Amino acid sequence: MVLRILALFLAITLQAQAATNPPLSALQIEIWPEYDRPRALVILKGELSESTALPADLALRLPAASGGPSAVAYADASGKLINLVYEPESKGGFVTVRIRPPQRYFHIEFYDTLASDQPQREYRYTWPGDLAVERLSVLVKEPAAASNLAVLPNLDITGQSPDGLNHRAAQLGAFKAGQQLPIEIRYTKNDPRPSTEIMGAAAPAPSAPPDAPAATWPLALVAGGVVVLLGATAGLVWRRRHIKPSGPFCPKCGKATKAGDRFCASCGAGLG
Repeated sequence: MVLRILALFLAITLQAQAATNPPLSALQIEIWPEYDRPRALVILKGELSESTALPADLALRLPAASGGPSAVAYADASGKLINLVYEPESKGGFVTVRIRPPQRYFHIEFYDTLASDQPQREYRYTWPGDLAVERLSVLVKEPAAASNLAVLPNLDITGQSPDGLNHRAAQLGAFKAGQQLPIEIRYTKNDPRPSTEIMGAAAPAPSAPPDAPAATWPLALVAGGVVVLLGATAGLVWRRRHIKPSGPFCPKCGKATKAGDRFCASCGAGLG
């Protein structure tokens, strides 16, 4: 009986959380395992409905293990991404990020934990359903030197990103507020280095800004449900050049460190 009451309370809480947020016309969830750190980079790119009054108040929950976002932004009328002030709150196994974007497009990035000490890698992220979404799409980028990549749900669009890494993607349709989406990723990888180090990838030059933000934002969908993916690398360039991380990280192992630390508490590497 106690468990039933707790489950009911949790369901009501989740529904209340979702009800406070306006709906999205589109949401793209991107997961880049072991891209530039030995963690999973998760990117949420949202587009508010045209009927939503701006600025809009949003509350989105990130996994507690992430420690909060590493980048939060919105897109202005020209399509340029601009830093967005946010308020984090740790509660109930999540870090709730409250934002008030003045435009329809917002962008959130965070790093989640991913065990990389064994060749068989696994990662799971669950979209908690904080907002209703008219069109939800998912993109998973395959790490360099990885094999046997498997993703659930099935992502049936395959291709190669501008940085040379293979990806899989799919448009999954509409999701109601409170409806969760678990994404499970499995692959084999023996090289402990992140993709950028394996490929010797330098940050690519940003592409010329287009005339309209809808073209810049990689949420636009074309006929047949194919996701436009070419903006993914440009988003990372912006993040590296213009966003300060929410907390310092060890350059060797990627673990969070504290301000003033001279050595990483996890691997002992010098922090300069």
